[in-house]
This record gives sequence, structure tokens and C-alpha cells, in this order.
Amino acid sequence: MRVIIVDDEPAMLLAMKRLLSNMEDVELAGSFRNAAEALDFVRGRDDVDLAFLDIQIAADDGLELARSLRSIRANLDIVFTTSHADYAIHAYDVYPLDYMVKPISRQRLAQTIARAAGRRSVAPSGAGSHGDLTPHRLTVRGLGCLEASSKEAGAVKWISKKSMELFAYLLVHRGRSVAKVRILADIFPEMPLKNAETYLNTAVYQLRKALSLHGGKEMILSSQEQYRIDLDQADVDFIQFEQGVERLSAIHTANEAAAIELEKLFAGELLEDKSYVWATAERERLAIIYDSYAKRLASWLLSVKRYREAARIARRLVSRNEFEEASALLLLQIFGAMGDRQSLHNYCEHYTQLLRQELGLQPSEKFRQLYEQYK
Repeated sequence: MRVIIVDDEPAMLLAMKRLLSNMEDVELAGSFRNAAEALDFVRGRDDVDLAFLDIQIAADDGLELARSLRSIRANLDIVFTTSHADYAIHAYDVYPLDYMVKPISRQRLAQTIARAAGRRSVAPSGAGSHGDLTPHRLTVRGLGCLEASSKEAGAVKWISKKSMELFAYLLVHRGRSVAKVRILADIFPEMPLKNAETYLNTAVYQLRKALSLHGGKEMILSSQEQYRIDLDQADVDFIQFEQGVERLSAIHTANEAAAIELEKLFAGELLEDKSYVWATAERERLAIIYDSYAKRLASWLLSVKRYREAARIARRLVSRNEFEEASALLLLQIFGAMGDRQSLHNYCEHYTQLLRQELGLQPSEKFRQLYEQYK
């Protein structure tokens, strides 16, 4: 595997060179102190597999360099290195292989090299086979439930409730490292510190044991009093949903089918059947993303006269929040455009009665005018 290093600190370059020189099957292709040199080197070459980039490279932006490198070589693996852990969240929006906070140990570096080598050792079996690129791949459902399974071993059998909760907790953090003290506070809030640490160690052991049957024992990583989950071996529905929404900035005929399937992927609220207090904010954030996306999709379907599909989505929006006027107006508009006067009348009566009985209110003038327009 051929790697490059980009860092403006001579001491860091030297340290990385020494560490990499002792790694089996690793060849240092080049080391650079600025973005321009690195880009010039990679441009026109097809033999660089992995790049270690400092996020702050003197006057250059490491995140922007990563995007430029990817535009030149799409399958180049990126690993960010930095002295500032605060950059972690921003770094993950460019989907790096890994993120490492300096100083970097040989063991930590070896783990990353092994991950990169593992990704490249499995060749695609053909177009459209993304889900089968790695063996023992874990499929995780966190929308409406919490389930994990693999083709090889079936459903993951959780050894304890806390090990299952720890799995969900690390999933929600999307591969980012979480400090042990924060995990203890969130998952074992009422427990004395020493007891909580013991229970956490037990939960980590149980989780690794449960995942080992699915080839995922190494998914749970710990270093420097921090824990994280390696998501390279997993397909997680709520992560796929959010990434899909980000990619579908505009809905059109060419991506209509994919847009509809993406909406269906949101099978329920995040960890809906679990009463995890720490998941509340993330659950609400994903719900807002879904509601916004669903309205956008239903409106587009209405504009191209795909009434049945638009009505299905609008009904779902209304069932999620019956009092929200924007969803009510959308459903009313769809019934009107369909020419379904019976559904139009029935829904208007239901919405009017609901507001009166529950809130002591009447529908807005805008709602009444829309109803009058179509009745």
C-alpha cells in the first residue's frame, strides 16, 4: 500500500515516517508540507492508496485538500490527523477512513493501516453489488426499532440490555470517538463512578462477544479513554437515510424512484421502542429532517400529478402531527387536485373537529379558502 503524508510540522512528518517505515506492506510514496505539493504529486498518478492529512496545514485547509484529492482520485482513502479533537465533527462530512488525534501511537496507526488494507483486499463482484463488498457485513435498523443482523449469522443476540444500549449509543455518534466519562454519565447516570466503570467494561466485553459471531469483534474500538464504533462493516438505516437526503438536493424525474424509496426507509422514529434519554435530541433532529424531506417529496409528486404517492406521504405526515397546518394544507391540496371531493370533505371535517375539541381553535383562513377552492 502506497501512502502520502501532508503536515506542516517537520517533527510530525518525521514521526509518521518512522512509524510507517516499520509497517509491513506499507510504502511511503511522499511527504509534503503544503497542499499544492501534495496535489501536484497525486495528479496524474494512480498508485497512491492512502493519504494522512493534517486538518490545519499552515495557510491551507486540510478539509478542502481532501476534497481536491478525492476529485483527482475517487477511491483514495483519507485519514485526518490533528492536535484538536474539536475538528472531528467537521471532518466527517467528507467521509474519511479515519480520524486520529495527535500524538499517534504505533498501535493506533497499525489499526488504521489494517482497515485500509482490508477495504482494498476485497474486490467488487460487479456493478450494483455495494452491499456485498465485505464479508460479515452487519445490517442495522435503528428507525422504528433496534435490530442488527448479518447474512452469515442472522440476528445479533444481545448478552445484556446495557451492551445493546452501548451499541446504539456508539451508532448514534456515527463512528466518532466518545469520552468514557461522557458514556458513563449518559448510560449509567445513577450509578457510583467505580461501579459504572466496571459495568461499562463488562458491556464492552459483552458487545464485542455478541458481534464476534458476525465478524464484528473489532468494530468496537477504544483508545485514550475514548470509545467508538467502526462503521466500515455496517449498513445503518438512519445514517443511510440522512446521507440520502443530503444527496437528493433536487428531486426530478431521473431520481424519483430513489427519492420515494428513501422516504420509505424512514420506518419510524430513531430507536422508537427504546426509552434512551440520551437519544432524545438526535431523535428529534432526524424527525425534523424526515418531515422536511417528506413535504418536499410530496409537493414534487403533486406537481407531476403522482397523486396517490403524494397522498400516501401527506397522510403519513399528518398522522405524525395532526395539528401542524403545513401538512394539513398539503393533504387538502392533494385531495383537491385529485378531484376526490369525498376525501376532501371528510378530512376538512376531521381537522376542524380536532382543532375545536383539542385546542379550542378554528382552522385558519388559508385552510378555509383552500377548502372552498376545491369543494
